[in-house]
Amino acid sequence: MPLALTGYEIGLLTVALVFIVFALTVALVVSRARPDFPGKRLGVFLAVAIGLFLAQMTAVFLLAEKGEADEPVAGEETQPTETTPTATTETSPTETTEAQGDPVAGKAVFTSAGCATCHTLADAGASGTVGPNLDAVQPSYDKAVAQVTKGGGGMPPFADRLSEQQIQDVAAYVSSVAGS
Repeated sequence: MPLALTGYEIGLLTVALVFIVFALTVALVVSRARPDFPGKRLGVFLAVAIGLFLAQMTAVFLLAEKGEADEPVAGEETQPTETTPTATTETSPTETTEAQGDPVAGKAVFTSAGCATCHTLADAGASGTVGPNLDAVQPSYDKAVAQVTKGGGGMPPFADRLSEQQIQDVAAYVSSVAGS
């Protein structure tokens, strides 16, 4: 499965790589070629090192915030939402009032699509720590569909890897068993 990076992750990775390359070059190449390094240029060396450090910290604070804006915080109190079936199953083009997927099929998608490697979900025997604990978050069906489809908060989108039915199935599964 290829690694899908979002724009903020690419920015964060770029700044980190520049900082790492600088540190390794100074430590392994420059120090051997010039044993008296930094010598008279200590001020320049410190300015560059501090500048790169500040750039990295700025990238972490600014860029990482954008990625976490949509991600629920693990352990955050959430109120389970109850859905009331109506005569129609659609309230708007993006919001449904009841789950459209098959939770049994969704469990198979959850394990085969790799969800268990990142998320904790007791019913699936999953104990991943990269993504949020789904038992604690207890996402609604609509939130699960949106998150799996579009990604966000560090999670890649799965719209290109899973069919619409598979997304609905895994959302139905997660929303029906999370927290139980």
